[in-house]
Amino acid sequence: KHLSAIKGGRLAARAGGVCRALAISDVIGDDLSVIASGPTVADSSTFRDALDVLRRFGGEAAYPSSVVARLTRSTDETPKPGDASLARSSTTVIGSRADAMAGAASEASASGYRVVTMHEPITGEARLAGIAHLRASMAKAHGLPRPVCVISSGETTVRVTGSGRGGRNQELALAMAEPLARSAGPALAASIGTDGIDGPTDAAGALVDATTLERARARGLSPDRFLAENNAYAFFAAIGDLIHTGPTGTNVGDLQVILLA
Repeated sequence: KHLSAIKGGRLAARAGGVCRALAISDVIGDDLSVIASGPTVADSSTFRDALDVLRRFGGEAAYPSSVVARLTRSTDETPKPGDASLARSSTTVIGSRADAMAGAASEASASGYRVVTMHEPITGEARLAGIAHLRASMAKAHGLPRPVCVISSGETTVRVTGSGRGGRNQELALAMAEPLARSAGPALAASIGTDGIDGPTDAAGALVDATTLERARARGLSPDRFLAENNAYAFFAAIGDLIHTGPTGTNVGDLQVILLA
């Protein structure tokens, strides 16, 4: 925000405060100051905060001198809450993870599924979040008449230690392969990026089911090895379970769907 001419409320201020923004949010919680770095809303952060970020991540010497100089001068601060220049500015969220889940729930219900919506966002390390989410979903659906569709969303992260290809959705799905193989009945899980792009790949995500592990091992593939190499894309390409949508032109975070029959 402090290196931009429009973020952190500067766009609305430059428009004389007369600005109405319609936002599509991929931010968990839909914080208006975070969506697109809040070009039309007040900013509570400061130049000092920005400098602290540089110092925490590599130190000032790791960044261009022009960046450090700009932040050090601390001139032309972003508009703060209560700033009169933003008095006539408004921002409305017109698309979010809640809308994606609602749309998926509507389609699942129309297809005959009993729908369970998990409102708590999925966050954290993708492979750990995938296993934890699958367990929580199974517990939530326990005892319900089948078929059941569990819908959730969020945004995870991947700690890259290998040299493979993949994305957070593919890695999350791959982590669920082994526990799904032990499921009591037919089960399928899918995780996708709503923008149609998962990591540096051409896939939106991937799906796994109770047969994924068996099919992979029949081809001599070890899910654990592919996870260790952050190579989920190659794993799912080999068994034909990548999900391709192409770029969707929008982004409201990631969407997960688990089907239990």
